[in-house]
Amino acid sequence: MNERLKFEIQAESGAARVGVLETTHSALETPVFMPVGTAGVVKAMTAGQVEELGAQIILGNTYHLYLRPGLEVLEGAGGLHGFSGWRRSLLTDSGGFQAFSLKKLRKLDDDGVEFRSHLDGSAHVFTPEKVMEIQGVIGSDIAMVLDDCPGMPCEPERLDAALRRSTLWAERAKRCIRPSHQSLFAIGQGGLDIARRLAHLRSLVEIGFDGYALGGLSVGETPPEMHACVREVAPAMPREKPRYLMGVGTPWDLVECVAAGIDMFDCVLPTRTARMGTVYTDDAGGRGRRLSIKRAEVRFDHGPIQEGCECLTCRTVSRAYLRHLYVSNEITGMVLLTLHNLHYYLRLMEEIRRAIRGGTMEELLEAYRRTGTDLAAEPTD
Repeated sequence: MNERLKFEIQAESGAARVGVLETTHSALETPVFMPVGTAGVVKAMTAGQVEELGAQIILGNTYHLYLRPGLEVLEGAGGLHGFSGWRRSLLTDSGGFQAFSLKKLRKLDDDGVEFRSHLDGSAHVFTPEKVMEIQGVIGSDIAMVLDDCPGMPCEPERLDAALRRSTLWAERAKRCIRPSHQSLFAIGQGGLDIARRLAHLRSLVEIGFDGYALGGLSVGETPPEMHACVREVAPAMPREKPRYLMGVGTPWDLVECVAAGIDMFDCVLPTRTARMGTVYTDDAGGRGRRLSIKRAEVRFDHGPIQEGCECLTCRTVSRAYLRHLYVSNEITGMVLLTLHNLHYYLRLMEEIRRAIRGGTMEELLEAYRRTGTDLAAEPTD
């Protein structure tokens, strides 16, 4: 048994699983949603508020934390847990996606990726070893390997080169010395090409990791295309290891991909859409619908975002008041909207786990499929 991470499957319904994942900092039930704290904070939330909502794990980003506040500051604080006050589990992305997304990407080869900071234009190099060093200083419970993630769609030759390089980098990351509490997950790529994804996963499984992720999805393909890809690929991920789908997704996506066998998710949608004045709600029209608090008719709506919702926002203030705060550019409005959306996502994961245990996962899936087309087009920054 891996001393850094323990994972036990407790119930199954079809391909969906309920499990318990234990790290040094907390035990968490899967399927789990990880709120995104890119720079060491979930936007508009304190660490205490995120804990009170019931989140057991959050995600931080290696690229952003490396550039600011920087390794010297983090090391002096004893890592991100000490720096931020977050007491539960922490997963860090490698930062590769952010580095590859930069327009000023300077150089890419088998050694690593050279890029310029979006903050000041300074030059930096990420290698598999450097990224592991940074994540060691951050002190995350789960670290991700550096991978080559080309933009999609891309030429087959570029994709094949990325898969070969990602495997090479995963091998190098595995050889790095890590903190005694830190687990390491690999990332499978391949776009929507099932054969390439399966071949890449096999190469990663041969190396051996504590968990496996699927990257490079939810980057422009339609939700049905992504769901179909996950249904094909997830069964090839080792059953006894946590399965993580990176950067996904809408409530519909979560239910679909849990049904396909995924255990872990992260996404900026609940926090980003809140900052844009949009909240998730269940109503007579269906599950996981989106409501824009900016709509003119909300000005006179003195009911809560969702009847029966137990979040602080719905228990204390009305839609009309939230609209007033939002159009007045009051920070409190973003806080209250974010509280509701995170509460919605975390309660959805609880409902999913109950459905798996109770054998009602298919009914829950159908409820979200009925409003799936409404969830497909999400607002972005």
